[in-house]
Amino acid sequence: MRKYELMAIYPLDEEKSKKGSETLKADLAKFGATIEKEEPFGDRDLTYEVKKQTRGRFILSVISVNPEKLQDIDRQFKLNDNLLKYLFVKIDERKAR
Repeated sequence: MRKYELMAIYPLDEEKSKKGSETLKADLAKFGATIEKEEPFGDRDLTYEVKKQTRGRFILSVISVNPEKLQDIDRQFKLNDNLLKYLFVKIDERKAR
């Protein structure tokens, strides 16, 4: 298991944001990932329009997952209509101490 930061951007609509977050968590659990920490980053302007949205709700999570499963998770996230954008960043364990 390796740790990653996951930045996810949802639509501002409360219902879509909640549904997108629930789907994301279910997808992560399906592939054996665990969410260690979740921190809201607030609502912000997007640099460019994504799925006809100019603002989004940002949430930063720290997850533990098998690196071999990332490609499958990525494929599943692309099917989530209530997830505007996402980014995985590997946490360097040596620098995190």
